[in-house]
Amino acid sequence: MWGRTLCAEDDSGKFSCATADCGSGKVECDGGNAEPPATLAEFTLNGDQGLDFYDVSLVDGYNLPMLVVARGGHGGDCSATGCLVDLNGACPRELRVVASATNGSRGASVACKSACEAFGDPMYCCSQAYSTPDTCQPSVYSQFFKHACPRSYSYAYDDKTSTFTCASADYIIIFCPSPFTSQKVLALRREAAQLPLVNKTMMYIGRKYASGTSSPGRVQEQIIAHGASIVVSLLLLLLFL
Repeated sequence: MWGRTLCAEDDSGKFSCATADCGSGKVECDGGNAEPPATLAEFTLNGDQGLDFYDVSLVDGYNLPMLVVARGGHGGDCSATGCLVDLNGACPRELRVVASATNGSRGASVACKSACEAFGDPMYCCSQAYSTPDTCQPSVYSQFFKHACPRSYSYAYDDKTSTFTCASADYIIIFCPSPFTSQKVLALRREAAQLPLVNKTMMYIGRKYASGTSSPGRVQEQIIAHGASIVVSLLLLLLFL
């Protein structure tokens, strides 16, 4: 599962998005996959020993914050996972996807590529001579993602700290959660994961931090989005009380 951003219809009625577009030309993806870079929530349900396996992956890059919370499950660790940080403004220049004039955010960083997509080097893609856990090690680019979002998948062999298990759970998936209110919700849970969910020294909220300037319309957009995430987090808080 993934979220698309900066979506619109053109004069012919074709629907497309600046990030994570699925190429269908309409709102429904009809089985199409996200075009990288995209933050992905990945699930294998009722797998080995009846467990669900789930993760939030940045292996194919990043386009928005995402939180996955297991509710009412048992077995495994049932920990929350995700990336609560807006990384677009902090993305290394060589990995940035910059908005075009057509989507209203010209010049802003709207997504962050993986090093594999940006450079195509087998060393970053964990392919060819680098296709095993021993030969494919974390790069400075995957460490950028891991440092900001310690529980997220940062490269192909990052499963030891990034794959979580639970059984018979409901899963709440939140797009663009507020880091601050999400931390309050998660403080009510007993987390089995050893790594923190978010690196509190890296919190970039809103595109205004990427460019240093904001138009009045963009500020209003940020306020609406931030307010919506607070409402969702408060609803979650009621669910866990």
